[in-house]
Amino acid sequence: MLEGRWKMMILFHLFARPVLRFSELERAIPAISQKMLSQQLRELERDGIVRRTVHPQVPPKVEYALTDWGRSLCPVLDALLKWLESRGASPTG
Repeated sequence: MLEGRWKMMILFHLFARPVLRFSELERAIPAISQKMLSQQLRELERDGIVRRTVHPQVPPKVEYALTDWGRSLCPVLDALLKWLESRGASPTG
């Protein structure tokens, strides 16, 4: 479910800010293409980790947030982040 180069980075950003628009995620992860971001978000949504909300307006406003199950990953990923930091590594590159 968390396989892929970008999913962990997307999750870290959604842990930091509970609701993000597609464009905000795109700016937060400049190295990811629109196609890849869209694909990774669709997979996270399909797996029940991320919730996609479309607001009926022009232009359409689409927001992404973690589901309850997705938020339950926070302690696990926080421990992983601490482990990475202790090894001198960074989850963002």
